[in-house]
Amino acid sequence: MKILGLIGAATAMLLTAQASYSQQAQTGGAGKRAEAEVFTDPAQAGNDFKLQGEYVGNEPAGKLGAQAVAKGDGKFDVYFLGGGLPGAGWDGKTRVQTTGAIDRTVNSAPLAVPLKGNGWSGMLRDGETLTGQTADGKEFTLKKVIRHSPNEGAKAPADATVLFDGTNTNQWQDGKIVEGNLLKWGAHSKKAFGDLKVHLEFRLPFKPKARGQERGNSGVKLQERYEIQVLDSFGLKGDQHECGAVYTQTAPLVNMCYPPLSWQTYDIDFKAARYDANGKKTANAVVSVIQNGVPVQNNTEIKNKTGASKAEGPEPLPLELQDHGNPVVFRNVWVVEPK
Repeated sequence: MKILGLIGAATAMLLTAQASYSQQAQTGGAGKRAEAEVFTDPAQAGNDFKLQGEYVGNEPAGKLGAQAVAKGDGKFDVYFLGGGLPGAGWDGKTRVQTTGAIDRTVNSAPLAVPLKGNGWSGMLRDGETLTGQTADGKEFTLKKVIRHSPNEGAKAPADATVLFDGTNTNQWQDGKIVEGNLLKWGAHSKKAFGDLKVHLEFRLPFKPKARGQERGNSGVKLQERYEIQVLDSFGLKGDQHECGAVYTQTAPLVNMCYPPLSWQTYDIDFKAARYDANGKKTANAVVSVIQNGVPVQNNTEIKNKTGASKAEGPEPLPLELQDHGNPVVFRNVWVVEPK
C-alpha cells in the first residue's frame, strides 16, 4: 500500500507538472512568459489598464499628444508626441519618452504615476489627466481620449461576400464563435480568393507583462501567403514586425495602433501576384492597408511570401486569421472581389 501510495503521489506530481507546462506553453512557454497576464475584459484588467491610453491637449508651443503604455506591475512608458496623436496631428518626428510607476506610498485614490525622462516631467493621474513640464519648462495639461475608427461598423456593400456577421461560421474552416458573437483566431475562409478588398475589425488582448511578438500576436494572411501583422504595438515606433506592417518586409507608414482592448479596423486592397502561362511570376503582389481610417500601406509591393506562410503561386487561396496563441478576436468581416 505504501508503494502504491508513493507511485500515486509521483504520478500526481508528474500530471501537475505537465499541466503547468501546458498552461505555460499556451502562453508562449515556460520562463519568459510564465507570469504573463492576459485580459480580454476591461472590467478585470486592473489599474494598469485604467491608466494606460491616449491623452491630448495643448502646451504653449502648440498641440501635444501622449501615449501611456503599461509595462506591468504598475510601470509605464509614456511617449509625448508633438502636434497630437498619430493620424490626428502628430508631426511624425517629435517623440519624447518618459517612464514612471504607480506611487504605492499613497494608498488612496487618485492613482498617481510620477514621470521623468529626457528633461521632461509629469504626473499621470487616475486615468483621466496627464500634467507636467517640457524640457524647457513649459507646462501642459492633457486629457484622456478614447478614439474609435471612422470605419468601425462599416456595412458590407451589396456585392460583398459576408464572411462573418456574428451569427455563424458557415464561411470558415475551423471557425468558432466566442463571447457570443465574435470570431475566434485561427480560422481560414472556405472560399479561396485572388484579388480582393477586405474589411475586418479586430480586438487585441491586454498583456502588460508581455513584450514584442508575444503581445497579442495574430495576423491577416492574404491567400495564406502574405501577412498583414496584427499585434499590440500601441505606443511603439512601428517597424516591419509590428501592427500594420507587411510582416518582415515593409513597416507601416505610421503606427496607428489604438490601446489594447479597443476595436480596430483594417481595410485592405489586395492585388495578387501575376504569373505567365508557364507559371513564372511576372509581377509581385501589391497591397494597400487603411488602419483605423489612416493609410499604413500604400500600393506596397510584397516581394515574396511572409514568414512561415504558404509558397507563392498563381492559384487563389483562402483568407487566414492567424492563430499565434493569443486571444485576438474578429468581427464584421466581408470581402469584395473585382468584377
